[in-house]
Amino acid sequence: MAEGQGRATMQIKNRRLSVLFFSLFSAWMLSFVFEGQILFALTGENGVDPAVMVFGGIAALMAGALACGFWIRTMRAAKRLFLFSFLFFIAVSASFLFPPSVFWNIGIIAGSFLAGSCVAAWGFFLKSAAPKAERIKTIADMLIFSNVLMIVLNMIALRVSPRLGLLVAMALLLAAFVFALRLPAGGEDVLPAPAGAKGKPAGIWGMLAFLCLFIVVITINSGLMYQVVNPGFAHIEWLASWYWAIPYIAALLVMRNLPRKINRTYLLYVAIAMIGFSFISFTVLPRTAGGYIAVDTLMMAAFGIYDLFWWSILGEMLDFHKNPAKIMGIGLSANVLGVLLGGLLGSAMVLDETPALQPTLLALAVVCVTLALLPPLSRRLSTLLKDHAYLALPAQMPPEGGSGLIERLEGLLDLSERERQVTALLLEKKTYAEIASALFISQNTVKYYVKNIYSKLNVSSRAEMISRILGNETVSYIE
Repeated sequence: MAEGQGRATMQIKNRRLSVLFFSLFSAWMLSFVFEGQILFALTGENGVDPAVMVFGGIAALMAGALACGFWIRTMRAAKRLFLFSFLFFIAVSASFLFPPSVFWNIGIIAGSFLAGSCVAAWGFFLKSAAPKAERIKTIADMLIFSNVLMIVLNMIALRVSPRLGLLVAMALLLAAFVFALRLPAGGEDVLPAPAGAKGKPAGIWGMLAFLCLFIVVITINSGLMYQVVNPGFAHIEWLASWYWAIPYIAALLVMRNLPRKINRTYLLYVAIAMIGFSFISFTVLPRTAGGYIAVDTLMMAAFGIYDLFWWSILGEMLDFHKNPAKIMGIGLSANVLGVLLGGLLGSAMVLDETPALQPTLLALAVVCVTLALLPPLSRRLSTLLKDHAYLALPAQMPPEGGSGLIERLEGLLDLSERERQVTALLLEKKTYAEIASALFISQNTVKYYVKNIYSKLNVSSRAEMISRILGNETVSYIE
């Protein structure tokens, strides 16, 4: 028991370490190389047009994410990548403390390529440190923490000094390097796919391609926001510099802490409507602080809901391939591609002095395509990720609750006392971590008991288990 508690404690420690070091790195990336405010403030102060750096950086970021899985094949290699890259990022950042030179362009493009690779390589540590049931919260924590730090860096760069903002960002990178030194190195050639994934890796590529198509389409509106919406409110920088990501963070906090019984699938449709209304508001509302708050709140809250959706889907897909960097890299490159396409379309409209109505019509067309893609995407994903929070409807339990269902089990099969305890907690919708804590066992032990329970009931998910106990009823999934 003590050994199991020790393993559980170590996994929690590794999970927190994974979130912390990656959030520090992401804050630097978001505020500097990925269309960040520090980069724009420094280039503006030096009279440099950042267009080449921004376009080249985004393209390099996408290339790095795609390529990572082909040259980073072990956890040890991923750790080495982080350590080398963080030191390189500090050197690239330091070059911007000096007058403009060719090293600015080279540094941004090379740094962006490595940054994309680092994002993909995080899949190794997400998979190893966070159990499947905890990945959505792990990803939410990373996105929240990194965006809070990004706001702080942006405020320093815009309200105090761009160079001070850059120095603070470099300090975050140094801290990320120190924490990365403590990451587990692993010893396998590649992390093995779990036993339950046998036969599924071959079919995962079609689903991943469909998911990537969806990500590209939905994030086109992100690119339009960068190039059309944000410049429309450039005159109220005092508000945009700190409020921009607040609705995004708030949406992530809400989605992270929603009870399991809440059907998140409906919220995806609400978020699509919010994106549409945000662009309509951009067309009809005045360019005032109130107009900005209305547009940004609708848009960024919707992006928070959708980012957690596709990030968490990718997080669970890691279990169906032996190299998580490939899955994570392909999915995240789709996100960058969508931003790049939206940015190019938005830039073309701005250069042509297109009326605000046309970007709005384009955004609404994207919303319509998203609406068409979401139902078949949910159907296909639910066959692979039956227990994912965004995809499955929890089976309805009768009024007597878990204790009554346990009594029904006696007529179906023989469970050990420990299996009865685990089943009761499963029926209460407890996570594996919560079950482990309640029974003073490790999460791996919980998984062992769950596997035995599912095997005896001939089911493969919690929802199917409840339906089996209720009388072999069919499990319903949102389509």
